[in-house]
Amino acid sequence: MSMNLDEMTTSFEQIIRAAGEDPSREGLQKTPVRAAEAFSFLTEGYNQNLEELVNGAIFPSDNDEMVIVRDVEFYSLCEHHLLPFIGRANVAYIPNGKVLGLSKIARIVDMYARRLQIQETMTKEIADAVMQVTDAKGVAVHLSARHLCMMMRGVGKQNSSMTTSVMLGTFREKQSTRNEFLQLIQG
Repeated sequence: MSMNLDEMTTSFEQIIRAAGEDPSREGLQKTPVRAAEAFSFLTEGYNQNLEELVNGAIFPSDNDEMVIVRDVEFYSLCEHHLLPFIGRANVAYIPNGKVLGLSKIARIVDMYARRLQIQETMTKEIADAVMQVTDAKGVAVHLSARHLCMMMRGVGKQNSSMTTSVMLGTFREKQSTRNEFLQLIQG
């Protein structure tokens, strides 16, 4: 998917005008361009693919114990209102003969966060991607986020947050593995 900055700039100018403002006034003159560039950055996940992102950072390992990357901060845009949701991801997997380079977990989270979507979908996409590239015995993903669509509009609940999780393989099949993951991400 290619980004058309000129088209986005024109669209943001139209939105500003439709909101009752003058996009040519001093403080807003460059806003359509800046907004288009920001929106392009916030949705750059559409221009990434898993294979290129991982870039061969899969390494042989005889480790078969749980690997957890905790508190990976992310921000995304909800597909319903185009408002941000901001949170943290906890991602775990149980290796099956290979491990993934540490930074790649954060990059996978970012790739899916930088798309228009709902948190539930993002959680599953991250879990499926980690499973795909590692062929792990199991994958667990836990996201917790605050949604500005709940805070800034609608019900206006400032302290609400949403938690989602996806458990694959051993994490789904074995309660003890799932419990270990949930305990470890709490501390």
